[in-house]
Amino acid sequence: MEAFSPRLGLDISLAALQQHDPYISSIVDVASQVALYTFGHRANEWEKTDVEGTLFVYTRSASPRHGFTIMNRLSMENRTEPITKDLDFQLQDPFLLYRNARCKYVICCVKY
Repeated sequence: MEAFSPRLGLDISLAALQQHDPYISSIVDVASQVALYTFGHRANEWEKTDVEGTLFVYTRSASPRHGFTIMNRLSMENRTEPITKDLDFQLQDPFLLYRNARCKYVICCVKY
């Protein structure tokens, strides 16, 4: 029996991502455990959302050429964002802050 390899795991993950978006062509990077927070303007603080799981950064064969998805472990609703010129990023390790046209978010990357 063949041992499980990281490459096999990425192939399985790529197939799962392509179920949601057939234009995804390759996985660029992975963070195994992240949680998504949104900024609450009334409370002026970060609020945890119901999105946490594995973060995949990928390339696509159609426009937009890059994107990321958090495969949610808490529900069937994943978080997917196209990476375009309108998406603002700021890395403050271990946090990745981003803002799209709708809201300001932070991805908290849990490192082991």
